[in-house]
Amino acid sequence: MAERPTRRTKELAKENMSTLTGRIDPTLQQEVPVLPAVVEPSSEISVPENDDDSDFEAPKSVEPPPTRGRKRGPKKATGDETSAAPKRQRRGPKKKVDDKEEGDGSLYSVVLSGKVALQSLVDDWIEAYKQDRDPALLDLIQFFIQCSGCRGKISPHMYETMEHAEIIRKMTEEFDEDTGDYPLVMSGPQWKKFRSNFCEFVMTLVRQCQYSIIYDQYMMDNLISLLTGLTDSQVRAFRHTSTLASMKLMTALVDVALSLSVNLDNTQRQYETERQKSKSKQASERLDMLMSKRQELEENQEEIRNMLTYIFKGVFVHRYRDTQCEIRTVCMQEIGVWMKKYPNMFLDDSYLKYVGWTLYDKSGDVRLNCLKCLMPLYDTEVVAHKLELFTNRFKDRVVEMTLDKEYEVAVHAVRLCIAVLRFNEQVLSDKDCENVYELVYSSHRQVAQAAGEFLNTKLFQEPEDEAVKQLRTKKGKKRSENTPLLRDLVQFFIESELHEHAAYLVDSLWDINEMMKDWECMTDLLLEEPGRNEEILDDRQETSLIEIMVCCVKQAATGESPVGRGPTSRKLTAKENKQIMEDKTRLTEHFIVTLPQLLAKYITDYDKVANLLQIPQYFDLEIYTTSRQEKNLDALLNNIREILDKHTETEVLANCAKCFECFCDPDYAISRPCDVTRSTIIDNQMEKLKEAYQDYFQEGEEPDEDEEFALGASLKRIYAFFGCHDLAGWGLWDICLNIVKVGGDHAQFPATIMCKAIGCCSMDIMWHLNRLDEHNPDKEDMKLLKRHLQEFMNICHDLMYHQQEKISEEAYITICDLLLVFGKQLGSNAVMKPLVFEPDKNLQGQLSGYLSDKVFVEEEDDETDENVKIEELHTRRNLLASFCKLVVYNVVAIRTAADMFKHYMRFYNDYGDIIKTTLSKAREINKKLTAKTLACSLTQLYKDVQATNPGYPVDRTSEGFQAVKELARRFSLSFGLDQVKNREAVAAMHTEGIIFSLHTPENPSDPHGPPPNLGFLEVLCEFTGKLMKLDKRAVVNYLDKHLKEGMLVKNSEDWQPLLLYRNSLVQGEEDDRSSVYTGKAMGRPKGGARKRKKQAADAESIASNDTWLSKGGRTPAREMPQPMTSTAIKKRRVDEQEESEQGSEKDFEASSIAMSQMSQASWLNSQRRAHEMERRSAANYSRMGHIPESRMEEDLMEESGNIDEFSSPPQVHHHSMPGRRRAATRIDEGLFQDDTPIQESSDELGPGGF
Repeated sequence: MAERPTRRTKELAKENMSTLTGRIDPTLQQEVPVLPAVVEPSSEISVPENDDDSDFEAPKSVEPPPTRGRKRGPKKATGDETSAAPKRQRRGPKKKVDDKEEGDGSLYSVVLSGKVALQSLVDDWIEAYKQDRDPALLDLIQFFIQCSGCRGKISPHMYETMEHAEIIRKMTEEFDEDTGDYPLVMSGPQWKKFRSNFCEFVMTLVRQCQYSIIYDQYMMDNLISLLTGLTDSQVRAFRHTSTLASMKLMTALVDVALSLSVNLDNTQRQYETERQKSKSKQASERLDMLMSKRQELEENQEEIRNMLTYIFKGVFVHRYRDTQCEIRTVCMQEIGVWMKKYPNMFLDDSYLKYVGWTLYDKSGDVRLNCLKCLMPLYDTEVVAHKLELFTNRFKDRVVEMTLDKEYEVAVHAVRLCIAVLRFNEQVLSDKDCENVYELVYSSHRQVAQAAGEFLNTKLFQEPEDEAVKQLRTKKGKKRSENTPLLRDLVQFFIESELHEHAAYLVDSLWDINEMMKDWECMTDLLLEEPGRNEEILDDRQETSLIEIMVCCVKQAATGESPVGRGPTSRKLTAKENKQIMEDKTRLTEHFIVTLPQLLAKYITDYDKVANLLQIPQYFDLEIYTTSRQEKNLDALLNNIREILDKHTETEVLANCAKCFECFCDPDYAISRPCDVTRSTIIDNQMEKLKEAYQDYFQEGEEPDEDEEFALGASLKRIYAFFGCHDLAGWGLWDICLNIVKVGGDHAQFPATIMCKAIGCCSMDIMWHLNRLDEHNPDKEDMKLLKRHLQEFMNICHDLMYHQQEKISEEAYITICDLLLVFGKQLGSNAVMKPLVFEPDKNLQGQLSGYLSDKVFVEEEDDETDENVKIEELHTRRNLLASFCKLVVYNVVAIRTAADMFKHYMRFYNDYGDIIKTTLSKAREINKKLTAKTLACSLTQLYKDVQATNPGYPVDRTSEGFQAVKELARRFSLSFGLDQVKNREAVAAMHTEGIIFSLHTPENPSDPHGPPPNLGFLEVLCEFTGKLMKLDKRAVVNYLDKHLKEGMLVKNSEDWQPLLLYRNSLVQGEEDDRSSVYTGKAMGRPKGGARKRKKQAADAESIASNDTWLSKGGRTPAREMPQPMTSTAIKKRRVDEQEESEQGSEKDFEASSIAMSQMSQASWLNSQRRAHEMERRSAANYSRMGHIPESRMEEDLMEESGNIDEFSSPPQVHHHSMPGRRRAATRIDEGLFQDDTPIQESSDELGPGGF
């Protein structure tokens, strides 16, 4: 057994620790007692994020103290110096742990396998350490090296002769990785388990050694020295692994310090107890023993504190601002543990300042862990008072983080504000609270609910005043305890001035406060007269309370969140369904009685009535029968009938119609009396309509305002019922169609009457279609429907150009809706196919042109009211959405949308979301045709730029041309990252652009000058990066075939777009060649043998291909340095596919296509030298069918001249270079054949796909 260190040894250790800490940067030793004296970053961590995900970090100016290292000396005598104690065999599975390393019994392989108890493994290592500490410590050091993903081995000779810094440098040189992964960041259950085992191993090691070995001045000194050196490595894997180990080591030492503190307190208490005894009862030996034990514990505690201070200042102080967010996250996770476990040492401003500064970190995960480490501190009353200075200093930042772009960070920031509020209500100012209050209207449900909890904690606490609890109405009925809370809620809702978003406020508080289901309290406030000491609700408060009450009813009866919060089709659990049924029953039983009273009281107020009429839609209608509530049903129906007579507002009438739709459901027993009432109401309204129609169109008289109002009101009521009920039996078609015809002939016909008549005709047609038997429809009925549809569509087509905008817009939306209903999908049923209405090209063009005239127009900068502008924008968005639905459902051709897509950037703020979604859906229909449509949009916009200066070349520096390039860049980003999936689409984009640029009439003023559209090739450069390398060669060939003789040698400014475009197509090949020769200088020194062999093979392979590459007549490019290999976390393929679907739109502002500018002279020289060779050897690198001279004319047609499909590259074998040369440029014979009508195929790449 190793002897316990003597007191003198520990004194020397303290001197040694003092010397070591003294060699750290002096600024790190100075503890700051108060935070205001510390300079903090203004916004974010000053060290920039390593955006290129590199392994390497710039060397730090302050290096870790090198003096805490191995104390070499004679080995412990074992009886025979030549015979060392046998090394204990490690218990672990000898099986393959990954593809390249087999389990060999090492610590790493055993921990990775996870099949051996870690405590047993640590006990075996401790036993080996006690027998011979150097080999055991070498095993431990090798464990951390292997856990970093390094395959280098530390030999005993290296361990004996080299310092830790030299060993780390040697391991860095031998760090040979094939991928960017290392164990801590690798995915999969095995590696996730390894990470937890790794952390547990470090903590178990300290826990098992806490009574002897950690004080021997050897093991801990060497371990801390190694880990400190690794944390300062430029290799990310070393830095990450050693930082995690150091932080877990420190956490384990904190546990040891806590244990020592408890033992010291117990010993001190025993010592004091013994001292207080009388001298006759005192045991001097026990006193001496307790005093010696106390002194030893104090020395051990001091040494542990020194270790903690050293690791904190040597590791944490540097790594909490590391360039890699994973490392910063580890630091924040562990410091929170230390503060919670050992507040006497770590809950100090000199440590808290690091958490406060890191609240400004640019990584959301780091900010989140800062908040998580603060949360338990504020929840503990014992330590919360120590945070007063920190709270005052950083509470503004915490309140700012409630608006964080990362929703999870925002949620935890709000929860931390709640903890601060409970700690001290006076800390947060009214302005701070208001910033959090507003989040109850957030579209993110978790953020809103957290804000709702904050609001509830601050405002909605049960009153303690007994007088408030004993409030009664004027009739003596006792008020609910929630009455004052509901009054406060109504007042908060009014002051928030978001009166159309009550549903969001209700959802935020739904699971937090029971007052949201107190129906009796709500209705008593509305129906009962106030008693003493109560204020009466004013009209605005009553309206707000009714709106909140209706939203609560809807939430209780459906369990659905408002639009935009949470998934739209979330499946409810059995418990949730049970709760919903109980709530629905309770609200129905209450409102069956009170709703007729509420309607009777507010029958003249349309705002209140419109809201109250929504409540019956959420009733459990069976209760009317089971509870014998027929009288209340009659009262409700009479109220609805009276409301219909008194109101003409659209919302009120629509809700009345919906109520009858629910009541007349044949599944309920009350449907018969309700159906009778409905028929009576419709009969009365039809009589009023016919009477008003005759009065309005009476011959020889001009209708007055009363007749106009009567006809409009009748049409509004009929239209409201037509939306929910089939009114075929009342003969509305002839009356409404006649009104539409007359209105079309009179420019000043009332728009309200006209729009409702158009709507009634449209509803009549759709109800007619609904009545047809899908299996055996009546032929005469079908003919009548088709005749009505054709006649009505012709009338609406004419009304699109009516002088009154409301009539024109109504006609446009009606046409789009009917085209959608009678679209191609109706023809899937053979018997219904004759009813399909397909728009001709003329109608499609007019629908698209209508958008240019009415939607894509600049707003005039006048003093128009803001609400009016919002309404106009809403109308224009509806028009655009109606047309986009036709594109999405393939009713009109995708090419029809070209005129819409060209306005994508110009009107991005107003319609960007609609156009983006349409573009995404169009790709799902046909990627290739969508790409051609985008090309058409770009060419149209380019022609618009040309039209601004006719007769002159397009100024490529002009604002208009840059707008075309910006649109092209956005289109390019929308293709995503998956080049294989978008292969044919991108190729089609290039060929369309080449045809447009080169095949144009010659300039009469300069027949030998550049084509007028040649500048479009510069726009086309934005799509070069989306081409696969194989396809770039094919596009170059296609471009060369369409160039006229002599174009390649033109070098004037007007020909620059051609040079830039061709250069961008061939640049990648030159970069691939140059990287082989420059990579050796830029890579890591002394790479592994496998890597060097691989680089040599690649260089030989590419060099042997030089002959083939030179035949392409490419533009020479300057050599580009090869990026350094790293152990950075690479994006998984799944992430790339997801980002491809999203179109990478979020990176638009910071993205651009990297394109190296090349020497024009060198390119021209290479062209002249290779011109003849290229013409002779074209057959060697492409297989193309004979292209007839008439091909030029065919390429100008709409569906011709585009790359049809590419063959997939075969597997490349390094031993067969001729085969590789042929395969690398093989193109199908039908490459440039005329396109045929495109059919979507499940296999986009054909039988030889990837």
